[in-house]
Amino acid sequence: MTDLLLAGVVSMVVSMVGTPLLINWFRARGIGQQIREDGPERHLTKAGTPIMGGLALIGSAVVGYLVSHVTATFTTRGIATILTVCAAAAIGLADDWIKVHRQRSLGLNKRAKAGAQLVVALAFSIVAATWLKVDTHLSFTRYSSFGIQLGKVGWVILAVIVIIGSSNAVNLTDGLDGLAAGSSTFAFAAFTVIGFYQFRHFDLYRNPAPLDEAAMAAAMIGGCAGFLWFNAAPARIFMGDTGSLGIGTAVATLALLENVDLLLPIIGGLFVLETVSVIMQVGSFRLFRRRVFRMAPIHHHFELMGWPETTVIIRFWILAGLFTAVALGAFYADFLNHGGRG
Repeated sequence: MTDLLLAGVVSMVVSMVGTPLLINWFRARGIGQQIREDGPERHLTKAGTPIMGGLALIGSAVVGYLVSHVTATFTTRGIATILTVCAAAAIGLADDWIKVHRQRSLGLNKRAKAGAQLVVALAFSIVAATWLKVDTHLSFTRYSSFGIQLGKVGWVILAVIVIIGSSNAVNLTDGLDGLAAGSSTFAFAAFTVIGFYQFRHFDLYRNPAPLDEAAMAAAMIGGCAGFLWFNAAPARIFMGDTGSLGIGTAVATLALLENVDLLLPIIGGLFVLETVSVIMQVGSFRLFRRRVFRMAPIHHHFELMGWPETTVIIRFWILAGLFTAVALGAFYADFLNHGGRG
C-alpha cells in the first residue's frame, strides 16, 4: 500500500510543480495550440494556449512510478508498460510538434500516425503474450471469466485493437478543458483498486504483478490530477496528443495486464461514448448525407446546443464516475460470487 501512495503523491507533486514551469517555457518560445477551423467558434479564443502538456503529465507519472520502487521491486510488466506508454506519448509529441512548427491544426498524416501506433501496440502485445506470460483467455473480471482460450495469436490481435482503440478514444475525448484528464482519473482509480484486490487474492486472479500495475495506475492518477489543476477551464495548457495517446495506451495496457479486457469498455465508458458518436456521425453522413449530431465528438454537440463548456465537462465527468462505479461493482460482484471476502 505504501508504494501506491508514494506513486500517487510523488506524481501529483511533480506534475503540479512541473506543469507551470512547462507553461512558462512554452509561452516564452511562442509554442501554442492551433485551433481547427471547423470547430465551435468559442474555441477560437483558445488559440495560442501552450500545448504538449502531456510531457508534464506522462513525465510526472513515470517519476512517481520510479520513486515508488524505493520500497518495492520492479517487475518486467511494469517496465514494459512504462516503455509502451512513453512510446505512445512520443508519437503524440511528434504530432504536436508538427502542428506547432507548421502552424496548423493537423500534425502527422493519418497513415504515419496509424502506422506508428500499430508498431507500438504490436510490440507490446507480442512481448506481453510471449515474455510477460499474460493469460490469453478472453477475460471480463478474471483470467478465467469465460474459459474461452484465444491463443497467443488471437490475444495479440485483440490486444492491438484494444490499445489502438483506447488511445484514439481518449484522443477524441480531449476536446474540452480538463475533460480527458478528469475522466481518465476515474479510469485509473478503477485499475488501482482492481490491481490491489488482485494482489490480496492471488489464488483467484493469478496475476503475477498486480501491485506494480496498481502503482502505475496510481502514478497516472497523480499525473492527471496535478495536470488538471492547470488544465481545468479556462485551461492554461493543453495535454495535446502527447498526453492523450499516452493516457489511452496506459488505460489499455493496464486492462490487458489485469485481465479485464471486456470490462474496459465499461471503465472507459465515456471514451466509448465519444468514439461511437464520431462513428455514427461519419457513417450517417457518408450513407445518408445527414448528420446525427450538430458536431462530433458528442461533447461539441452539447456545446452547440448552448451548454456552457464547464457544464459539459462536469456532466461528462459525472458520467465517467458512474461508468467507473458500475465497472467496480461488476468486478466486486464477481469477486463475491467466487467466494471472495472483502
